[in-house]
Amino acid sequence: LVLDATIADSGAQANALWRIREAVVEAQIPEGGSIKHDVSVPVSRVADFIEAADEAVERTIPGARPCPFGHVGDGNIHYNVSQPVGADKEAYLARWDELNAAVHDIVNGLDGSVSAEHGVGRLKVEEITHYKPGPEIEMMRAVKRALDPDGLMNPGKVVA
Repeated sequence: LVLDATIADSGAQANALWRIREAVVEAQIPEGGSIKHDVSVPVSRVADFIEAADEAVERTIPGARPCPFGHVGDGNIHYNVSQPVGADKEAYLARWDELNAAVHDIVNGLDGSVSAEHGVGRLKVEEITHYKPGPEIEMMRAVKRALDPDGLMNPGKVVA
């Protein structure tokens, strides 16, 4: 999967590498609509995920352009998909749920998580209950209640 790599020799180089990484998202803005995923899979399955997800994207929305990046070394992948060249942005974004299901089904099949470093949030409330078994959701709720018995922190999420 990796043909070449760079390791920073200094703080300045590390900062420069982070600027490049952060610019990936900015570079997608002029490309039109982007459907973003923050997923994780076992490190040994990262290549399988990218290959299967790329194929699923092409089947679901021909011409859509995947852009996987991020913390691939720990199995956490930002898998952004830009609209096809020349496509209508609103029509593309209207297929958000369809594309999410295609990508998230692959993640689930590889024993991954549809919610990695950025958490569940409002966008994934329904999805997380689809992909996580009931006892897991209940355990999350128990931890949430123990830490926030009055429900003051981040209300209205899946573990509210």
